[in-house]
Amino acid sequence: MNRYNRSDKVREPAAVPLVSKRLLDQVRERIRYLHYSLQTEKAYVYWVRFFVRWSGIHGGMRHPRELGSAEVEAFLTMLADERQVSPATHRQALNALLFLYRQVLGMDLPWMQQIGRPPERKRIPVVLTQDEIQRVLSMMAGEEAVLARLLYGAVLRLNEGLSLRVKDLDFDRHAVVVRSGKGDKDRVVMLPRSLVAPLREQLARSKALWTRDRATEVAGVFLPHALERKYPRAGQSWAWHWVFPSPTLSVDPQTGVVRRHHLFPERISKRLKQACVAASIAKPVSVHTLRHSFATHLLQAGTDIRTVQELLGHSDVSTTMIYTHVLKVAAGGTTSPLDALALGC
Repeated sequence: MNRYNRSDKVREPAAVPLVSKRLLDQVRERIRYLHYSLQTEKAYVYWVRFFVRWSGIHGGMRHPRELGSAEVEAFLTMLADERQVSPATHRQALNALLFLYRQVLGMDLPWMQQIGRPPERKRIPVVLTQDEIQRVLSMMAGEEAVLARLLYGAVLRLNEGLSLRVKDLDFDRHAVVVRSGKGDKDRVVMLPRSLVAPLREQLARSKALWTRDRATEVAGVFLPHALERKYPRAGQSWAWHWVFPSPTLSVDPQTGVVRRHHLFPERISKRLKQACVAASIAKPVSVHTLRHSFATHLLQAGTDIRTVQELLGHSDVSTTMIYTHVLKVAAGGTTSPLDALALGC
């Protein structure tokens, strides 16, 4: 999320003047102008609102322009000491405030460079064995099962899988085209041959909803950037329809238009946790665990780490290297001297 220039130079005020008058609307306007994701918009608006309300309680309601390093440091200290947020959450809050001052208020003051940033800590990811993956996936049914298998088999992030369009599936080349993944990057991954039939059945279910929407003149699906203005009818086309559409219509939070979105993330997360309970898996599994497991299983099979890096969409191979630590544990690691002792249980 952090896209800021951390030099000591003073940033010039934003070239494009803001139209909105209210502070939170200005934050949303600038985020959309810079094409940040909706998730980033929600997170930054949350932290800016939190900061303003907190400062009002602890010093009287003032505009952020009137606040400085002392207030920002005190707010971040409160998050770390009282709320005990994780370093990642701490950095997100800091990034949101830096965005507020630099991008929205046009202020890049020297004290911004002096704010302490919590160090990034590498954690060993939770990984399921291939037997555990098989047990969990066998406990799932319907479109959630197809999506979970695709997330594991094509090493997709959850949002990448949910955002797939019909045109992104290439059955002839057995490939999946990931559009605007993390970092707004495109990549191509494999389409598992065992998923060809289930995906075609899923497309048939999706087309039934698409046909119903066209018959009832529901607005087309969301299109990124300015494509909806450039190609007004593209959102109503079958090629741009979701592979995993939601069974119900919803209101677009950015435009207020009632249209069909893709499945909501909570749905697949809930089904996966239920499957883990049914499969007697005691590990703290999330949807992202499927991606971690894929990478580990490929490396265990002898796949070159650079190939795994490309499939995962990592910019730096050092990010991919975290899975080599998992391999050491999976391979048994160093033999414990306890195993050489003849002790009864």
